[in-house]
Amino acid sequence: MKLLVTGAAGFIGSAYARMLTDSRGPDAPHVTVLDKLTYAGDLSNLGDLVEGHPRLRFVRGDICDAELVGKLMTETDQVVHFAAESHVDRSIAGAGDFVRTNVVGTQTLLDAALRHGVRRFVHVSTDEVYGSVEHGSWTEDSPLDPRSPYSASKAAADLLVLSYHHTHGLDVRITRASNTYGPRQFPEKVIPLFVTNLLDGERVPLYGDGRNVREWLHVEDHCRGVDLARTAGRPGEVYNLGGGVELTNRELTERLLAAFGADWSRVRPVPDRKGHDLRYSLDSGKARTELGYRPRHDFARGLADTVAWYRANRDWWEPLKHRRAGPGAHPTRDERETR
Repeated sequence: MKLLVTGAAGFIGSAYARMLTDSRGPDAPHVTVLDKLTYAGDLSNLGDLVEGHPRLRFVRGDICDAELVGKLMTETDQVVHFAAESHVDRSIAGAGDFVRTNVVGTQTLLDAALRHGVRRFVHVSTDEVYGSVEHGSWTEDSPLDPRSPYSASKAAADLLVLSYHHTHGLDVRITRASNTYGPRQFPEKVIPLFVTNLLDGERVPLYGDGRNVREWLHVEDHCRGVDLARTAGRPGEVYNLGGGVELTNRELTERLLAAFGADWSRVRPVPDRKGHDLRYSLDSGKARTELGYRPRHDFARGLADTVAWYRANRDWWEPLKHRRAGPGAHPTRDERETR
């Protein structure tokens, strides 16, 4: 089995690539990683796999490069598509890169997959395409109601993916996961931003009154869910992958402060983000029933392990935190949380 995994030098994609290369036996896949190495992609996320693993090769390139993508598809049985621009604040500052990567890039991959007879296409999406839910939880049949340029671009990509199934018969599967956390997450997202600020003795910037609710999923559980969709899912189906733990941003902040023995004086309130969704919540019943999906990581333990990883790996995150790239300012000590 030959897999093309896009965006696998980033946070979730690299965890997925490591999971695949850890597999053993005659069915263990050969993995080609395609990544542009934008600001959030880093080869160090793949460690020595790039040079030393017999079943992984790395190709630096753009998913919008039709010639390169076409060549790679001739050597591919299945695609798992992680590559995306994903930071909400960046999309508000400038939506162009999000439309190009998330919509045009996905369409370029789909066209090439169809043209070269790729057998399966797994598209990794987000709970944000559903908008905000006041009560209950979204099912896969809930209407899409994206509220930011980022989530709108992901919703557009989802619809494109499904259209290639209905129009062309391409075997596609979509996963929509809740907020994901764990080691190697780029320090513009809320947990690594807050953790690294606290490690640096800085205050943490909290949007508004902190009432916004997010559901949390460990990166390894996210990757396991994606692979279950790939191996056990049905063509043309969408699968929600929730973490089962809902916290307000204020509650999350309190847990992170406690991990450092810090109090609320370390919090700096900042004006709320434009169009900030109040609550995300996924119903993962379909994935549980059809795929056997269940998160394995306890959130308290997973959060503690994540904090410990950032404590031990300053040499990984410190250079990234102060690098500048992309639309608007790159994350600094004053950048806010995401999602």
